[in-house]
Amino acid sequence: MPFVLCRAHSASVAAQKTSFTLPFSAFKCTFRMARSALDEMSDSGAFVRTASTFRYSISQDPNSQFPPEAGRYHLYVSYACPWASRCLAYLKIKGLDKAISFTSVKPIWERTKETDEHMGWVFPTLHTEEPGAEPDPLNGAKSIRELYDIASTNYTGKYTVPVLWDKKFKTIVNNESSEIIRMLNTEFNDIAENPALDLYPSDLRAQIDVVNEWIYSGINNGVYKCGFAKKQGPYDEAVKQLYEALDKCEEILAKQRYLCGNKLTEADIRLFVTLIRFDEVYAVHFKCNKKLLREYPNLFNYTKDLYQIPGMSSTVNMQHIKRHYYGSHPSINPFGIIPSGPDIDYSAPHDRARFSA
Repeated sequence: MPFVLCRAHSASVAAQKTSFTLPFSAFKCTFRMARSALDEMSDSGAFVRTASTFRYSISQDPNSQFPPEAGRYHLYVSYACPWASRCLAYLKIKGLDKAISFTSVKPIWERTKETDEHMGWVFPTLHTEEPGAEPDPLNGAKSIRELYDIASTNYTGKYTVPVLWDKKFKTIVNNESSEIIRMLNTEFNDIAENPALDLYPSDLRAQIDVVNEWIYSGINNGVYKCGFAKKQGPYDEAVKQLYEALDKCEEILAKQRYLCGNKLTEADIRLFVTLIRFDEVYAVHFKCNKKLLREYPNLFNYTKDLYQIPGMSSTVNMQHIKRHYYGSHPSINPFGIIPSGPDIDYSAPHDRARFSA
């Protein structure tokens, strides 16, 4: 059975701003949790995602164990994973890709150890092996699993991306994307090339939090609840919630450029990573075919608008996205056949400038 390794937002969990004075050994912990998201099933056959594990914070607090220093941190991602991709989007649009390095794994899961059957994210052996993916430049790890083993003693949880890695302590700072993007938004502003961009402004935080909640449940995680459902009832309910949320977005975007007004916010980035995968993957692979993104005029143009933000298009590698989903879930797509289309041009003109402030 395949393992689902992308780490979702843990709903209603605020970004932590905790300072640490613990010795390095305190970060080497033992964790136990579900090994696979496909094991995270209720008795009714519904998919129920569990929370992330590593929840330390990078903070400007003078006492912080993890201060925001240029060159100290590394982001491990998969271009295929929506949760990792929103962190990469922040890295690009905030202008932090020179201060925080990153590496992408290969798109299709492989064996992570010879001693068991676990399939997961692996690094290529050579730079030329997989376009867009690179060998681990810091630890020489063969897989994301090895990074978790370095950071945690006897770890038995899921080996997920994103991973925000501390080069100094050789450990995982955080693997919860919703918290990582908050850190990238504010804590590195002294070294960011675009510090003025605030995607979680104080005057919109309450509104952003509300929007994040229903979009996460209905859309970001909703497509997974559709795709991983093992019984008809949970699938039917998930599809209903998904399209109710998409219809709500379409209605909102008929009146304003972005989800929370005419200013780009965190809520937009979080929605974008699901929308950009919708017609290419989720409509087919996860059975979200009641209505395509292209059939929503406002949502489709909105997706093109976000894709065309400087830096965003570089975070979208559709070859990695399609090869991962169609090639890594044999219980859903046993023969690993990758559909040939639809090859949407998200760089095409859009109509969203009519809402410019």
